Amino acid sequence: MQQSSVSPSYAAAELQAREHRSSHDFREAANAAQVAADIASAEGDSSSWWHMTLFRAESLLAAGDFEACAEVAAALVAQPRDGNLQLQAQVHILLAQSRQGLGLLEQAADEAKVAADLMNGEDDVEIAVKARQALIAALADSGRLDEAWSESLIMADVISGEVDDQLVGKAYWVIGNVAFLCSKVAEGLHYHELAAATFSPARNLTVWAKFNKASAAMRLAADVADADTLRCIERAELATDVIGGTDEDHILLKLNRGHWNFLAGDQKSAVDTLDDIFPVPEKTSPQILGEAYLLLGRSHAALGHRAEARKYLLEAADHFEKAGAPQRAEQALELIADMA
Repeated sequence: MQQSSVSPSYAAAELQAREHRSSHDFREAANAAQVAADIASAEGDSSSWWHMTLFRAESLLAAGDFEACAEVAAALVAQPRDGNLQLQAQVHILLAQSRQGLGLLEQAADEAKVAADLMNGEDDVEIAVKARQALIAALADSGRLDEAWSESLIMADVISGEVDDQLVGKAYWVIGNVAFLCSKVAEGLHYHELAAATFSPARNLTVWAKFNKASAAMRLAADVADADTLRCIERAELATDVIGGTDEDHILLKLNRGHWNFLAGDQKSAVDTLDDIFPVPEKTSPQILGEAYLLLGRSHAALGHRAEARKYLLEAADHFEKAGAPQRAEQALELIADMA
């Protein structure tokens, strides 16, 4: 039976969870949310249990624990809040994001599509945009770029003045990413500039760090190694030094710095930087490992180390296949063929 008011013990646990979240201690936020959810369950408060379990899943995702997030989100999908399409969509979005982090790109796209379909015709523009973002990201990572670009144009139409500036910025960020991947470099730079104008380190340093890190990665992938790209790399590194960051955050920063060195013609530094990534491969998604091995292979090839280049490019192809990104795998194999 659901209670009309929460108990002091539940209120204290929820407050602690939210305080941990606001101080970016996402692992402790997830732990405190679990305590609050357990209290709510024992008291028969199903609504509070559901919301704290959702909060726990969000915190696990922010902590980079994709497997645990996917497990919790899947449990919530099995116990939907009847009639609340927004909450159902939020859970499917979390499941999509966590499965993308695990390299399960087809499953991620399917979950995000469910969320987007749930929000069709609904008034909640914010969740509709988040669902579309998750769908676009999964489609893009799996190489389904035409579909990703079509969805991006739909999302651009969905964005309205009712949406929070930070969310608008994130939407422009995703559209820019897809433009870069589609070799629409001018559009990519345009949308990332629109995104950058909405973000502020004073307002949200975590978002600022992640955007600059991701924008640098997209610019580098498009061979745009200019002063703006270097500023993105440096801003991301400085911000992450302040806020900490997950293991994956630090790996992506090294990947960007290695890519910058490669494009600058300093392949030896690129190899040294990228080698630092591999002591913790089990904490890295197959997609990111594929990108790191691909760049390492290209760097060794540029240095004339054919055997090393071939080894790393084969590793890259293997990880891209595991991630469900066959087009990226083909690119790695083509580079091997070009060396023959």
